[in-house]
Amino acid sequence: MLTGPRDDGLVRDDTLDDVEPNERFLPSPVDAGQKRLPIDMDYVQRVMMELLTIPSPSGRTDHVMQLIGGELRDLGLDFEVTRRGALIAELPSRSPGADRTVVVHADTIGCMVSQLKDNGRLAIVPVGTHSARFAEGARVTIFSDDVSGDYWHTGTILPIKASGHRYGDEVDEQGVGWDFVEVRVDEVVHSRADLERRGIQVGDFVAIDAQPVITGSGFVNSRHLDDKAGIAAALGAFKAIVDHGVEVPVTAHLLVTIAEEVGLGASHGLDADVAELVSIDTSVVAPGQASSEQCVNIAMQDSTGPFDYHLTRHLIDLCRVHEVPHRRDVYKYYRSDAASALEAGANTRAALIGFGIDGSHGNERTHLDGIRSTAELVALYLQTDLTFRSWDRRPTGDLSDFPSTAVQPADGEQAR
Repeated sequence: MLTGPRDDGLVRDDTLDDVEPNERFLPSPVDAGQKRLPIDMDYVQRVMMELLTIPSPSGRTDHVMQLIGGELRDLGLDFEVTRRGALIAELPSRSPGADRTVVVHADTIGCMVSQLKDNGRLAIVPVGTHSARFAEGARVTIFSDDVSGDYWHTGTILPIKASGHRYGDEVDEQGVGWDFVEVRVDEVVHSRADLERRGIQVGDFVAIDAQPVITGSGFVNSRHLDDKAGIAAALGAFKAIVDHGVEVPVTAHLLVTIAEEVGLGASHGLDADVAELVSIDTSVVAPGQASSEQCVNIAMQDSTGPFDYHLTRHLIDLCRVHEVPHRRDVYKYYRSDAASALEAGANTRAALIGFGIDGSHGNERTHLDGIRSTAELVALYLQTDLTFRSWDRRPTGDLSDFPSTAVQPADGEQAR
């Protein structure tokens, strides 16, 4: 072991080379009987496709939570719903105290009516962060508040200058942005008054239709795979644990949030005993990124900073030992439920994993192999103990018991 500088070099303390690390300071083993469980991909695909057919822009998620609750009920998992509408399910263990949470989000990007225009069309603003470039040409559903009658209408988001036969080159010369698009409603409406008579108002939600397709080669093309493919992967993992009768060593919760796309995410819904949080979300497939559509991707850092050193490497070791296809990546323009939880003050380790998405927040694509690998990793993770079995069971402890030096040696680290 290097102990520090002396004169022009470093000295090695050979007496420390043969010292065995204290077992209580080592991370929990990833090869202690955990099994790479088969994932019921027929189930995963069915759930994913059903989720994608239910519009759920941030702020309007009640319907989709009914579907998720029904799936959890069928799996035999107890759950409750928060005042605001997030859902918390539990996979119990025999060990009381500290627990862990897997978090996914049911809300998606979308739009909202900002103006009833004199030409019978709708001006809109985005819900969540996404470009109007990707919205152009999208089919949409407009939801009014009056559910007693015809409370929804269909339409299309179009550039204001949409007809090449009318505007010629101006079609390509107009700007890109929400001020340059409008919704053409599929009703006989030519004025603001016509829209009002059909119950459409400022503040109505405009959901972008998913239009999902699974190809013969296993690619999934759809809007809103973020994060409905993640929900399907999480449910597939919990189902694998239930189907195979696995007794988990740590109580695990599945938290389904409803406002991740607007930055609120897992800011509520976590219990006070949560010691670990793993967020399942999209991974960025694009030039300059390492992520792939065909494996699980493990984030080392996103725009909010690095994820927990030990939990992240615990997940990587699970993939390595059990041969789950995986990659590591860093994301510059990205945040997830984990960021909201930490910003809200959760005293928990946090990590982010995901299935690769090409064209995120637009015309998205992933692959069934990536969804499967994500579910396999989650099912493996649920079979492990807390990252540090002893230390992580309490919210605080003595410095002498702090286990990090087992993997981040303090002696001589600065000298190296």
